Amino acid sequence: MTAELTPLTKQPETGGATDRIGRPGFRIDVNTLVLAALCAVVLGLLFTMYVEAPTFFRVNNLINILVQASIVGILAIGLSFVLIGGGIDLSMPATLALSGVIGAICMRDMQSAWIGPVVMLTAGTAIGAFNGYAVAYLRMAPFVVTLATMTVAGGAAVWITGSQSISDYPLEFEDFFLFRFLRLPLSVWLFAACALIAAFLLNRTMFGRYIRAVGFNPAAASISRVPVSRVLCLTYVIAGFLASLTAILLIARLGSASASLASDSLLLDIISACVIGRVSIYGGVGNPLQAALGAVAVTLISNSLNQLGVSYFASLVIKGGIIVLFVYLDRFVRRSA
Repeated sequence: MTAELTPLTKQPETGGATDRIGRPGFRIDVNTLVLAALCAVVLGLLFTMYVEAPTFFRVNNLINILVQASIVGILAIGLSFVLIGGGIDLSMPATLALSGVIGAICMRDMQSAWIGPVVMLTAGTAIGAFNGYAVAYLRMAPFVVTLATMTVAGGAAVWITGSQSISDYPLEFEDFFLFRFLRLPLSVWLFAACALIAAFLLNRTMFGRYIRAVGFNPAAASISRVPVSRVLCLTYVIAGFLASLTAILLIARLGSASASLASDSLLLDIISACVIGRVSIYGGVGNPLQAALGAVAVTLISNSLNQLGVSYFASLVIKGGIIVLFVYLDRFVRRSA
Protein backbone atom coordinates (compact mmCIF):
# COMPACT_ATOMS: atom_id res chain seq x y z
CA MET A 1 0.00 0.00 0.00
CA THR A 2 2.82 2.42 0.83
CA ALA A 3 4.50 1.81 -2.50
CA GLU A 4 1.29 2.61 -4.33
CA LEU A 5 0.73 5.87 -2.49
CA THR A 6 4.28 7.18 -2.91
CA PRO A 7 3.81 8.57 -6.46
CA LEU A 8 0.70 10.43 -5.30
CA THR A 9 2.40 12.16 -2.41
CA LYS A 10 5.11 13.34 -4.77
CA GLN A 11 2.68 14.73 -7.33
CA PRO A 12 4.21 17.93 -8.79
CA GLU A 13 2.49 21.19 -8.09
CA THR A 14 2.85 22.84 -11.48
CA GLY A 15 3.49 20.05 -13.87
CA GLY A 16 6.76 18.42 -12.89
CA ALA A 17 8.54 17.07 -15.95
CA THR A 18 6.32 19.00 -18.27
CA ASP A 19 7.72 22.25 -16.93
CA ARG A 20 11.13 21.79 -18.57
CA ILE A 21 12.07 20.99 -22.16
CA GLY A 22 15.30 20.70 -24.08
CA ARG A 23 18.44 18.61 -24.00
CA PRO A 24 19.89 17.45 -20.67
CA GLY A 25 22.61 20.11 -20.75
CA PHE A 26 20.28 22.92 -21.81
CA ARG A 27 16.86 22.79 -20.23
CA ILE A 28 14.27 25.55 -20.45
CA ASP A 29 11.69 26.22 -17.79
CA VAL A 30 8.42 26.51 -19.71
CA ASN A 31 6.63 28.51 -17.02
CA THR A 32 9.39 31.11 -17.21
CA LEU A 33 9.29 31.07 -21.00
CA VAL A 34 5.52 31.55 -21.14
CA LEU A 35 5.60 34.22 -18.46
CA ALA A 36 8.33 36.08 -20.33
CA ALA A 37 6.36 35.92 -23.59
CA LEU A 38 3.19 37.08 -21.88
CA CYS A 39 5.02 39.94 -20.14
CA ALA A 40 6.50 40.99 -23.49
CA VAL A 41 3.04 41.08 -25.07
CA VAL A 42 1.53 42.99 -22.15
CA LEU A 43 4.38 45.51 -22.03
CA GLY A 44 4.11 46.03 -25.78
CA LEU A 45 0.38 46.57 -25.41
CA LEU A 46 0.87 49.02 -22.53
CA PHE A 47 3.40 50.98 -24.57
CA THR A 48 0.93 51.15 -27.45
CA MET A 49 -1.76 52.39 -25.06
CA TYR A 50 0.63 55.00 -23.68
CA VAL A 51 1.19 56.36 -27.17
CA GLU A 52 -2.31 55.97 -28.62
CA ALA A 53 -4.61 56.33 -25.60
CA PRO A 54 -2.95 57.96 -22.56
CA THR A 55 -6.32 58.02 -20.72
CA PHE A 56 -5.93 54.26 -20.35
CA PHE A 57 -3.65 54.85 -17.35
CA ARG A 58 -6.13 56.91 -15.37
CA VAL A 59 -6.74 55.48 -11.91
CA ASN A 60 -10.47 54.99 -12.51
CA ASN A 61 -9.81 53.00 -15.67
CA LEU A 62 -7.22 50.80 -13.96
CA ILE A 63 -9.65 50.09 -11.12
CA ASN A 64 -12.32 49.30 -13.70
CA ILE A 65 -9.95 46.77 -15.30
CA LEU A 66 -9.42 45.10 -11.92
CA VAL A 67 -13.18 44.95 -11.35
CA GLN A 68 -13.74 43.34 -14.75
CA ALA A 69 -10.83 40.97 -14.12
CA SER A 70 -12.34 39.93 -10.79
CA ILE A 71 -15.47 38.65 -12.58
CA VAL A 72 -13.51 36.70 -15.18
CA GLY A 73 -10.91 35.66 -12.61
CA ILE A 74 -13.25 34.07 -10.07
CA LEU A 75 -14.88 32.07 -12.86
CA ALA A 76 -11.45 31.08 -14.20
CA ILE A 77 -10.41 29.88 -10.75
CA GLY A 78 -13.50 27.68 -10.62
CA LEU A 79 -12.82 26.33 -14.11
CA SER A 80 -9.20 25.63 -13.19
CA PHE A 81 -10.34 23.12 -10.56
CA VAL A 82 -12.36 21.28 -13.20
CA LEU A 83 -9.62 21.40 -15.85
CA ILE A 84 -6.89 20.22 -13.46
CA GLY A 85 -9.20 17.36 -12.49
CA GLY A 86 -9.42 16.33 -16.13
CA GLY A 87 -12.88 17.72 -16.91
CA ILE A 88 -14.45 20.72 -18.62
CA ASP A 89 -17.34 22.96 -17.61
CA LEU A 90 -19.02 24.98 -20.35
CA SER A 91 -22.01 25.87 -18.18
CA MET A 92 -20.41 28.36 -15.78
CA PRO A 93 -21.75 31.55 -17.46
CA ALA A 94 -25.24 30.01 -17.70
CA THR A 95 -25.01 28.91 -14.07
CA LEU A 96 -24.10 32.49 -13.19
CA ALA A 97 -27.15 33.82 -15.05
CA LEU A 98 -29.69 31.32 -13.71
CA SER A 99 -28.57 31.49 -10.08
CA GLY A 100 -28.46 35.28 -10.29
CA VAL A 101 -31.96 35.51 -11.73
CA ILE A 102 -33.43 33.15 -9.12
CA GLY A 103 -31.75 35.01 -6.27
CA ALA A 104 -32.85 38.41 -7.57
CA ILE A 105 -36.47 37.22 -7.87
CA CYS A 106 -36.38 35.97 -4.29
CA MET A 107 -34.98 39.32 -3.11
CA ARG A 108 -37.66 41.20 -5.02
CA ASP A 109 -40.57 39.07 -3.83
CA MET A 110 -39.43 38.78 -0.20
CA GLN A 111 -37.88 42.27 -0.02
CA SER A 112 -34.89 40.86 1.82
CA ALA A 113 -31.37 41.78 0.75
CA TRP A 114 -29.80 38.76 2.44
CA ILE A 115 -31.97 35.98 1.04
CA GLY A 116 -30.64 36.66 -2.46
CA PRO A 117 -26.99 35.73 -1.89
CA VAL A 118 -28.01 32.57 -0.03
CA VAL A 119 -30.33 31.48 -2.83
CA MET A 120 -27.75 32.30 -5.50
CA LEU A 121 -24.99 30.32 -3.78
CA THR A 122 -27.35 27.39 -3.18
CA ALA A 123 -28.60 27.34 -6.78
CA GLY A 124 -25.11 27.57 -8.28
CA THR A 125 -23.75 24.87 -6.00
CA ALA A 126 -26.70 22.61 -6.87
CA ILE A 127 -26.09 23.02 -10.59
CA GLY A 128 -22.42 22.23 -10.06
CA ALA A 129 -23.36 19.15 -8.02
CA PHE A 130 -25.62 17.97 -10.85
CA ASN A 131 -22.79 18.32 -13.36
CA GLY A 132 -20.39 16.55 -11.02
CA TYR A 133 -22.75 13.67 -10.31
CA ALA A 134 -23.48 13.14 -14.01
CA VAL A 135 -19.78 13.16 -14.91
CA ALA A 136 -18.31 11.33 -11.92
CA TYR A 137 -20.97 8.77 -11.05
CA LEU A 138 -23.01 8.34 -14.24
CA ARG A 139 -19.82 8.35 -16.36
CA MET A 140 -21.22 10.85 -18.85
CA ALA A 141 -18.91 12.92 -21.07
CA PRO A 142 -18.11 16.27 -19.39
CA PHE A 143 -18.40 18.20 -22.64
CA VAL A 144 -21.88 16.84 -23.38
CA VAL A 145 -23.16 17.19 -19.81
CA THR A 146 -22.03 20.77 -19.32
CA LEU A 147 -23.13 21.75 -22.83
CA ALA A 148 -26.61 20.44 -22.02
CA THR A 149 -26.57 22.22 -18.66
CA MET A 150 -25.49 25.44 -20.37
CA THR A 151 -28.43 25.17 -22.78
CA VAL A 152 -30.98 24.31 -20.10
CA ALA A 153 -29.78 26.91 -17.57
CA GLY A 154 -29.50 29.64 -20.20
CA GLY A 155 -32.97 28.86 -21.56
CA ALA A 156 -34.45 28.70 -18.07
CA ALA A 157 -33.02 32.12 -17.22
CA VAL A 158 -34.69 33.64 -20.29
CA TRP A 159 -37.95 31.81 -19.62
CA ILE A 160 -38.15 32.80 -15.96
CA THR A 161 -37.45 36.49 -16.60
CA GLY A 162 -39.36 36.79 -19.86
CA SER A 163 -36.24 38.51 -21.26
CA GLN A 164 -36.74 41.32 -18.74
CA SER A 165 -34.32 42.73 -16.17
CA ILE A 166 -35.01 42.32 -12.45
CA SER A 167 -34.06 45.34 -10.36
CA ASP A 168 -36.78 45.95 -7.75
CA TYR A 169 -34.86 44.40 -4.89
CA PRO A 170 -33.63 46.16 -1.69
CA LEU A 171 -30.74 48.54 -2.25
CA GLU A 172 -28.94 47.21 0.82
CA PHE A 173 -27.75 44.36 -1.41
CA GLU A 174 -25.85 46.73 -3.66
CA ASP A 175 -24.63 48.89 -0.79
CA PHE A 176 -22.93 45.93 0.84
CA PHE A 177 -21.34 44.30 -2.20
CA LEU A 178 -20.18 47.61 -3.69
CA PHE A 179 -18.29 48.48 -0.51
CA ARG A 180 -14.78 49.83 -1.16
CA PHE A 181 -11.65 49.38 0.91
CA LEU A 182 -8.52 51.34 -0.03
CA ARG A 183 -10.43 52.56 -3.11
CA LEU A 184 -10.84 48.98 -4.38
CA PRO A 185 -14.33 47.39 -4.56
CA LEU A 186 -15.18 44.29 -2.55
CA SER A 187 -15.13 42.17 -5.73
CA VAL A 188 -11.39 42.78 -6.18
CA TRP A 189 -10.62 41.70 -2.62
CA LEU A 190 -12.80 38.60 -2.98
CA PHE A 191 -11.01 37.78 -6.22
CA ALA A 192 -7.65 37.94 -4.46
CA ALA A 193 -8.95 35.87 -1.54
CA CYS A 194 -10.38 33.21 -3.87
CA ALA A 195 -7.07 32.97 -5.75
CA LEU A 196 -5.06 32.53 -2.55
CA ILE A 197 -7.46 30.00 -1.03
CA ALA A 198 -7.63 28.01 -4.27
CA ALA A 199 -3.84 27.98 -4.57
CA PHE A 200 -3.54 26.73 -0.99
CA LEU A 201 -6.11 23.97 -1.58
CA LEU A 202 -4.46 22.73 -4.76
CA ASN A 203 -0.82 23.08 -3.72
CA ARG A 204 -0.79 22.45 0.02
CA THR A 205 -3.57 19.95 0.80
CA MET A 206 -4.23 16.28 0.12
CA PHE A 207 -7.43 17.24 -1.68
CA GLY A 208 -5.37 19.26 -4.17
CA ARG A 209 -3.01 16.34 -4.71
CA TYR A 210 -5.99 14.09 -5.29
CA ILE A 211 -7.32 16.50 -7.95
CA ARG A 212 -3.98 16.52 -9.78
CA ALA A 213 -3.70 12.74 -9.54
CA VAL A 214 -7.20 12.25 -10.97
CA GLY A 215 -6.55 14.71 -13.78
CA PHE A 216 -3.15 13.25 -14.63
CA ASN A 217 -4.14 9.57 -14.57
CA PRO A 218 -7.52 8.57 -13.09
CA ALA A 219 -6.79 4.84 -13.40
CA ALA A 220 -3.56 5.11 -11.43
CA ALA A 221 -5.27 7.35 -8.89
CA SER A 222 -8.00 4.76 -8.39
CA ILE A 223 -5.40 2.04 -7.82
CA SER A 224 -3.79 4.31 -5.18
CA ARG A 225 -7.11 4.40 -3.32
CA VAL A 226 -7.98 7.95 -4.33
CA PRO A 227 -11.79 8.50 -4.23
CA VAL A 228 -11.85 9.46 -7.91
CA SER A 229 -15.60 9.95 -8.31
CA ARG A 230 -15.93 12.05 -5.16
CA VAL A 231 -12.96 14.24 -6.04
CA LEU A 232 -14.16 14.76 -9.60
CA CYS A 233 -17.66 15.63 -8.42
CA LEU A 234 -16.32 18.17 -5.92
CA THR A 235 -14.43 20.05 -8.65
CA TYR A 236 -17.73 20.76 -10.40
CA VAL A 237 -19.36 21.75 -7.10
CA ILE A 238 -16.58 24.29 -6.53
CA ALA A 239 -17.04 25.63 -10.05
CA GLY A 240 -20.79 26.05 -9.52
CA PHE A 241 -20.26 27.76 -6.17
CA LEU A 242 -17.78 30.26 -7.63
CA ALA A 243 -20.08 30.91 -10.60
CA SER A 244 -22.88 31.88 -8.19
CA LEU A 245 -20.47 34.03 -6.16
CA THR A 246 -19.65 35.85 -9.38
CA ALA A 247 -23.38 36.31 -10.00
CA ILE A 248 -23.70 38.15 -6.68
CA LEU A 249 -20.86 40.52 -7.50
CA LEU A 250 -21.97 41.11 -11.10
CA ILE A 251 -25.59 41.84 -10.19
CA ALA A 252 -24.50 44.28 -7.47
CA ARG A 253 -22.29 46.06 -9.99
CA LEU A 254 -24.85 46.22 -12.81
CA GLY A 255 -27.83 47.01 -10.58
CA SER A 256 -30.04 44.35 -12.12
CA ALA A 257 -30.26 40.66 -12.97
CA SER A 258 -31.12 39.24 -16.38
CA ALA A 259 -30.47 36.28 -18.63
CA SER A 260 -27.92 38.39 -20.53
CA LEU A 261 -25.50 38.07 -17.59
CA ALA A 262 -24.15 35.04 -19.49
CA SER A 263 -22.68 37.04 -22.37
CA ASP A 264 -21.43 35.30 -25.49
CA SER A 265 -17.80 36.25 -24.88
CA LEU A 266 -17.65 35.39 -21.17
CA LEU A 267 -16.95 31.68 -21.68
CA LEU A 268 -14.23 32.55 -24.18
CA ASP A 269 -12.63 34.91 -21.66
CA ILE A 270 -12.71 32.26 -18.92
CA ILE A 271 -11.07 29.62 -21.09
CA SER A 272 -8.54 32.16 -22.38
CA ALA A 273 -7.60 33.08 -18.81
CA CYS A 274 -7.00 29.43 -17.93
CA VAL A 275 -4.93 28.52 -20.98
CA ILE A 276 -2.86 31.73 -20.72
CA GLY A 277 -2.28 30.80 -17.08
CA ARG A 278 -0.99 27.37 -18.22
CA VAL A 279 -3.88 25.39 -16.78
CA SER A 280 -3.74 22.36 -19.03
CA ILE A 281 -6.93 21.32 -20.81
CA TYR A 282 -5.59 17.76 -20.64
CA GLY A 283 -5.72 17.67 -16.83
CA GLY A 284 -3.28 17.28 -13.98
CA VAL A 285 -1.34 20.52 -14.52
CA GLY A 286 -2.12 24.08 -13.49
CA ASN A 287 -2.26 26.66 -10.74
CA PRO A 288 -5.23 28.90 -9.82
CA LEU A 289 -2.89 31.85 -9.22
CA GLN A 290 -1.70 31.60 -12.81
CA ALA A 291 -5.33 31.41 -13.97
CA ALA A 292 -6.03 34.58 -11.97
CA LEU A 293 -3.10 36.34 -13.65
CA GLY A 294 -4.40 35.06 -16.98
CA ALA A 295 -7.75 36.69 -16.22
CA VAL A 296 -6.03 40.03 -15.59
CA ALA A 297 -4.12 39.66 -18.88
CA VAL A 298 -7.28 38.80 -20.84
CA THR A 299 -9.16 41.75 -19.33
CA LEU A 300 -6.24 44.04 -20.08
CA ILE A 301 -6.19 42.88 -23.69
CA SER A 302 -9.96 43.31 -24.06
CA ASN A 303 -9.96 46.78 -22.53
CA SER A 304 -6.99 47.86 -24.65
CA LEU A 305 -8.52 46.60 -27.88
CA ASN A 306 -11.76 48.41 -27.03
CA GLN A 307 -9.98 51.71 -26.41
CA LEU A 308 -7.98 51.30 -29.63
CA GLY A 309 -11.25 51.03 -31.55
CA VAL A 310 -10.89 47.37 -32.51
CA SER A 311 -14.29 45.87 -33.31
CA TYR A 312 -15.92 43.34 -30.99
CA PHE A 313 -15.75 40.58 -33.60
CA ALA A 314 -12.09 41.24 -34.32
CA SER A 315 -11.35 40.95 -30.60
CA LEU A 316 -13.07 37.55 -30.58
CA VAL A 317 -10.75 36.45 -33.39
CA ILE A 318 -7.72 37.61 -31.39
CA LYS A 319 -8.86 35.82 -28.22
CA GLY A 320 -9.57 32.65 -30.19
CA GLY A 321 -6.09 32.82 -31.66
CA ILE A 322 -4.62 33.19 -28.18
CA ILE A 323 -6.41 30.03 -27.04
CA VAL A 324 -5.13 28.04 -30.03
CA LEU A 325 -1.58 29.29 -29.48
CA PHE A 326 -1.43 28.37 -25.81
CA VAL A 327 -3.15 25.01 -26.31
CA TYR A 328 -0.56 24.19 -28.97
CA LEU A 329 2.20 25.26 -26.57
CA ASP A 330 0.76 22.97 -23.89
CA ARG A 331 0.66 20.09 -26.36
CA PHE A 332 4.22 20.80 -27.50
CA VAL A 333 5.47 20.80 -23.93
CA ARG A 334 3.84 17.44 -23.22
CA ARG A 335 5.37 15.86 -26.32
CA SER A 336 8.82 17.26 -25.50
CA ALA A 337 8.81 16.09 -21.88
